[in-house]
Amino acid sequence: MPIPDTVPLLGIAWDDVLFIVLAAIVIVAGVLVVTMRDIIRCGLAMMVCFGALAGLYVMLGAPLVAAAQVIVYIGAISVLILFAIMLTQSKVAPVRLVFQTQAVPAAIAAVVLAIVIALAVSATEWPAVATRLWSTTNDVARVLFDDYLLAFEVVSVLLLAAVIGGIYLAKREGSSDS
Repeated sequence: MPIPDTVPLLGIAWDDVLFIVLAAIVIVAGVLVVTMRDIIRCGLAMMVCFGALAGLYVMLGAPLVAAAQVIVYIGAISVLILFAIMLTQSKVAPVRLVFQTQAVPAAIAAVVLAIVIALAVSATEWPAVATRLWSTTNDVARVLFDDYLLAFEVVSVLLLAAVIGGIYLAKREGSSDS
């Protein structure tokens, strides 16, 4: 029996349901990142947010960007942040967080930004068929490793030096307290 194009009781397309679920995960995980007090769980919520965002990229037809999202942000940046948190400070956040005193101005700025985005979206004439620039992974790899190989290697050495320096500083500060 084939799967119907729409959800049987709701009449909504399956890809719309998937988009709503992924968008809800992004929003909930993003709110958890900035509101939870346990900093390790905040980092894990950030990884969930990045994963759902990668799912949205796949739905948009950009699997290369989704793969980069998973590899770079979930695989590297999030793990680096979690290791830095675990090496440098305690797990529990302070009783009164700094950003909690700025909640009202932040809420006002968020509402103003949402209004500006809504006005920009409504004022834009969207074409019926969007044109895409299709590139394969081989094309991107060829450009990255042929034309920009030196920059790629310099960035990798810089990130390695930053990690080693962070671990050195964390170990040095920890040993002076003992």
